[in-house]
Amino acid sequence: MTRIIESFAAISGDYDAAFVDLWGCMHDGVRAHEAAVAAMRGFRAAGGKVILVTNSPRPRASVEGQIEGLGVPRDCWDSIASSGDSARAAMYEGVVGEKVWFIGDERDEAFFEPLKIIKDPVPVTRTDLDKAEGIVCCGPEDEHAEPDVYRPQFEQAIARGLKLLCANPDIIVDRGDERVWCAGALARLYTEMGGESLYFGKPHAPIYDLARRRLAEIDPDIADDRIICIGDGPQTDVSGAAGAGLDALFITGGLSAEETGTAPGGQPDADRLEAHLREERQAPAYAMGFLR
Repeated sequence: MTRIIESFAAISGDYDAAFVDLWGCMHDGVRAHEAAVAAMRGFRAAGGKVILVTNSPRPRASVEGQIEGLGVPRDCWDSIASSGDSARAAMYEGVVGEKVWFIGDERDEAFFEPLKIIKDPVPVTRTDLDKAEGIVCCGPEDEHAEPDVYRPQFEQAIARGLKLLCANPDIIVDRGDERVWCAGALARLYTEMGGESLYFGKPHAPIYDLARRRLAEIDPDIADDRIICIGDGPQTDVSGAAGAGLDALFITGGLSAEETGTAPGGQPDADRLEAHLREERQAPAYAMGFLR
């Protein structure tokens, strides 16, 4: 049964490293959560390592600049593993061909920057859908529009057998008080329509492999049973941790605040938490309202 804890310090001594979600745990898309920043500072001060594991479609350097602007300081984390880097590596290995139809906006331009870890990358170029060999999706152009607006283009792409590379498996995120669509919503629609979507972020294995590599660069001797994953997504963070064989701390005050009865700054209702996890078919080791 999932144990509700009051603070990360209550269990942090059992772990040497934390794979920590960004959006929903460390910030809300507008500003940093000060208590979460303090918790990770405290963990690092005691010798713990913090790898930020994010479904952002951006490269690591771009994520670092973004979170600094939101108030997540450099002294509360050690390294970053992004879905963007994991998906970019696959793109430059040619999984969706050399000519791609791109779905995203100007914030995602960094996705097409060269990737040093790939030797002999394929020469990827962006093109119109009718000339494309595959699709790269970093997110909808209009994050407030229903994913169905892409149905006509997806019908054409599926008829031609194009694969869709999803750079961010998240379906939705909360930016401050508004909820917006992510690339995962488009990939889900593409799959439901009969197309093939390729995923590289949480809950899928490639991003956990990348996170372990980032951790090994800092400390190669940390075993899996000394790593905990922290996040607010039942089907991304919690499910991904289980698939990777790692413990999970579920932050209930993010995407599942309503379902778990978690008021701002408070803790989840135990009965509602249990019911929600049963519905989601997840069993994290721990839960708390907000990371602190």
